[in-house]
Amino acid sequence: MKIKSNRALSFIIVTLAYVIALVISVVVFIYLPTDLWLKILVADVVATVVIFVFSVALKNASVYDPYWSVQPIVILGGMAFVFGFSVASILIFIAVCIWGVRLTANWAYTFKSLEHQDWRYTMLKEKTGVFYPIINFVGIHMVPTLIVYMCTMPVVFVFQYASSINAFSIICFVCVLLSVLLQGVSDFQMHSFRRNRRGKFIRTGAWKYSRHPNYLAEILTWWSVGFYAFSLMYTCWFLLVGAFMNTLLFLFVSIPMADKRQSAKEGFDVYKKQTRMLLPLPKFIKK
Repeated sequence: MKIKSNRALSFIIVTLAYVIALVISVVVFIYLPTDLWLKILVADVVATVVIFVFSVALKNASVYDPYWSVQPIVILGGMAFVFGFSVASILIFIAVCIWGVRLTANWAYTFKSLEHQDWRYTMLKEKTGVFYPIINFVGIHMVPTLIVYMCTMPVVFVFQYASSINAFSIICFVCVLLSVLLQGVSDFQMHSFRRNRRGKFIRTGAWKYSRHPNYLAEILTWWSVGFYAFSLMYTCWFLLVGAFMNTLLFLFVSIPMADKRQSAKEGFDVYKKQTRMLLPLPKFIKK
């Protein structure tokens, strides 16, 4: 318990878990004799299983939290090693890395220790009881892994098949950067609000008109990535499936859970009525 309560030691343990997962997944990727997309998928699943084992051993599902932002960087770093860079691949690689590094840094900033677990996981454990191990493995670990895998595959295709860029791909590249900026600003404003809490709900900055601007930014990031690849390989419509599944995850899981938690606060009904779920636009209410 003393180790889990120590922030520095907790960081070391989580880092060690990810290093072990990386080494094992790389070995799987190298020696698995199959198509590239399947090699990546199997290696990704194996790495997730390793992190799951650590999360169970440490009794904290939040060990998985940084996987969301680390996973694409590792996959695309591997693709850079395999295929090298073209103009098309280096642009989107840089954009995704900026997204991943920023989001991982945000996780590190908010990480307290292994004694603290994301409230959503604790809630799921309380609600599902004996079925929680299944929910933990499938819902908390594997489903997000598969969704981010699908979101990352468009960039893998860019590494493998695309070389030049066009006007639309440049627009998509800029959209990724703007989405990352929106997410970063949203997170910064939320951290500031929590440090100097005035009122029950944040109603300033990016949060003035949107209840979840950070989630909006995450959704826009992967649509922009998907359309970047689609603009270079317009017959590959399936490259947008990841962005679509990611949107469903936020619309039907993440946002409802967050709103339900907020609904316990007095005044949430008025706040919800006055503030849009995602789009940061004024909401005109009929009297």
